[in-house]
Amino acid sequence: MKGKYTRLKLKMLLVVIVGTLIAGAAGIFLLEVVVDGVLQDPFARFFLWAAQTLFGQSPEDAAHLYQILIRDNKQEILTVCIMVLMLIAFYLAMGRFTHWLEDIRAATRRLVEEREDPVVLPRELSPIQDDLNVIRRQLAARERAAQEAEQRRGDLVAFLAHDLKTPLTSVVGYLTLLHDDPGLAPEQRAKFTGIALDKALRLEELLGEFFDITKMDLDSGAGEKVPIQLSMLLEQLADEFYPLFAEKNLTCVADIQPHLVVRGDPDKLARVFDNVLRNAVSYSIPGGTVDVVAKAMGSYTEITIQDEGLEIPEGELANIFEKFYRLDAARSTRTGGAGLGLAIAKEIVELHGGSIRCESNGKLTSFIISLPLYRGGKA
Repeated sequence: MKGKYTRLKLKMLLVVIVGTLIAGAAGIFLLEVVVDGVLQDPFARFFLWAAQTLFGQSPEDAAHLYQILIRDNKQEILTVCIMVLMLIAFYLAMGRFTHWLEDIRAATRRLVEEREDPVVLPRELSPIQDDLNVIRRQLAARERAAQEAEQRRGDLVAFLAHDLKTPLTSVVGYLTLLHDDPGLAPEQRAKFTGIALDKALRLEELLGEFFDITKMDLDSGAGEKVPIQLSMLLEQLADEFYPLFAEKNLTCVADIQPHLVVRGDPDKLARVFDNVLRNAVSYSIPGGTVDVVAKAMGSYTEITIQDEGLEIPEGELANIFEKFYRLDAARSTRTGGAGLGLAIAKEIVELHGGSIRCESNGKLTSFIISLPLYRGGKA
């Protein structure tokens, strides 16, 4: 970093040296050529002529003035001339510096104007040029990311409007039937009530996911961190999901290393595994297997939740954790969720110093969660 501006410093030094040399050379020229050199007699005659013609001095008075003003003050005149010349040289050098500043100002204005062509500055300012081009690329990338996020947010609103309308219409329709026909048979009434309840629960899930991701944006803290028996938490969640596994004829195979301890917010970490397991259930083929594997890997614990289901295209693997991103427009219709569960999981995992990624080979889809192990007082 210290050598980035070597060329600029050398150029500035060169400009100052050249200006000083020119001023010194001009002063020596005045002394050696004009006052004491080959131009001494023409200069003296000009001075005497000007004193007599313009100021009405006699020849004797003009000669006396030349003696006391010029001959007796040669050193002082030379010093003043050199100082004036050096000031002129310094002013010209400052003109070069201000030209560089003007180039930098123009380049920064181009950044504000969001022009796509790269910043080009003189060679002496190449470090600033490189920095400004890096900033330009970063600003452009952020702008594109913001536009993409805004587009996804708009798409999500449209999807939510559609997804909320469908179950809400069903709820209103079945409740209307129940209200308008008090003579319905108990079996029919129970059927309609059950359908209305299912649709209402689906509405609750859609709204819950949306408000959860909004809350994650507003509350970036990971909550109160305490030691968590991760092995017990995963085993408990696998047992709690048994009804969902059974409903889809899925088999859950758990291979969980005992005594895995992490430090974090228990409720939020439970939400992570709950979201990923629900995703596995939703996208698994009926009769498939969901594997839950947890083991220590150095200073981290690695939890893998793997299902047999739909392939995730390779180009989509890095995007499925983004807020407001959906693989397809029918996602929430198919699964009953808004598609925000994985974004919530990623937020929580990263707040706990971990990472989450997805791998898919066409038959198996794996979500790998890595969290720092807690070892007796050290997170």
